[in-house]
Amino acid sequence: MFHVQNLTKKFDRTAVVKDISFSLEKGNCVALLGANGAGKTTTLRMLSGLLKPNGGSITFEGAEPGADIRSYIGYLPQYPVFHSWMTGKEFLVYVGQLAHLTKQEATERAEYYLERVGIANVGNQKVGKYSGGMKQRLGIAQAMIHKPKMIMLDEPVSSLDPIGRREVLTLMEELKEDTTVLFSTHILTDAEEISDALLVMHHGEILEQGSLASLRDKYQSAKIELAFKTFEEEQLEALKALPGIGEVTANRDGIICLVDDTEQARQAILTKVTQENWALTDFSVSKTTLEDMFMEVVNK
Repeated sequence: MFHVQNLTKKFDRTAVVKDISFSLEKGNCVALLGANGAGKTTTLRMLSGLLKPNGGSITFEGAEPGADIRSYIGYLPQYPVFHSWMTGKEFLVYVGQLAHLTKQEATERAEYYLERVGIANVGNQKVGKYSGGMKQRLGIAQAMIHKPKMIMLDEPVSSLDPIGRREVLTLMEELKEDTTVLFSTHILTDAEEISDALLVMHHGEILEQGSLASLRDKYQSAKIELAFKTFEEEQLEALKALPGIGEVTANRDGIICLVDDTEQARQAILTKVTQENWALTDFSVSKTTLEDMFMEVVNK
């Protein structure tokens, strides 16, 4: 539905977005995943028409090449600004008219989207009295007021408390019924929880992309986590030599073994622990996480 080809942006001759290409499918929730400074906000600002790229193209299915695609897109910046003296409903009517709706159309849609995002009960209250979560919901409503084919949300939950974060994440997942959602985040658990696909961005480049399922198939592997009462470097080396075990790393919580054969590795580890009389305090078998995948991609 949405195609980006060789998009580039430079500031003072420094490229902050470097020749990126990707496509989005209709009805998906896609996470633009990357650390702070990866180029996510610059990318979204170019896609939304707020920033002119130095090169590349952005096309929407059904739109003429080079046409203004802003009517197809709704956008919520990371730090939205509202007129605090307006009510939520007044604000939505105002932005609806800016989107060339008649006052009647804007009023009808304002009432609908206040209900849709779950703040109809405070629609006639001043925005200055809204909580952070309410403001983000209002921001999503303004991004939807002109019924775009896609909405873009820049770090939509990064500044919220746990309750507000949960409310907005749930709303974002529901919005897939109405439109395609592209949101940027550096919070890996949020991306894993609600997204259908990922774009992994690092230093201005898209290093990996695809459905969450396909990336799990590509990168996910079994791992065994161990914790000991005392830890010696010799234990790390001994574990690396055991059959069925691939990479072995240590952190402050213990040792992580990526394994090729879970059962073989489990038996080998437990046998070694018994033989050497190591003071094992924890043993768990699990799968590598999205964070593990992200670190593997960016460290290539």
